[in-house]
Amino acid sequence: MTKAGLILGAVMLVLGIGGSLISPVCVPCLAMVAGIGAGYLACVFDKPLTSGGAAKAGAIAGAIGGAGALLGQIIGGILNSIWVDPQSIIDIMEQFGLPAAYDPDMVRITQIGGGVCFGLLDIVLMAGLGALGGILWHQIAGKNNTAV
Repeated sequence: MTKAGLILGAVMLVLGIGGSLISPVCVPCLAMVAGIGAGYLACVFDKPLTSGGAAKAGAIAGAIGGAGALLGQIIGGILNSIWVDPQSIIDIMEQFGLPAAYDPDMVRITQIGGGVCFGLLDIVLMAGLGALGGILWHQIAGKNNTAV
């Protein structure tokens, strides 16, 4: 399970950085698919004998992968706060009719804070869907596993 979690964690680190440069909302969508993949891959490597064991292995692998997504979101938020001018964000918000009384420093803090919040959501999503991926593996391939 650790091996699958680290593989998906590295993938989600890269996808987290790239996705959060577009928008922090993009990465949880990727985390849903990656969570199922982490759970399934963990069970391919570990071959647990029970459905509960498969769910546990998948959830742990998903949580490890979600930590990679969290790190990617944080790095992406920091890069966004460096590269994107806060005044341009305030101008875009004014075009949508939102109030323009924003402090540029607060915009930078929310860019990083949004990445952290969505990164924590990624961990929860990937752990939960990793358990689902583990159960799917058990239903598809694990029932034929008779090794003790």
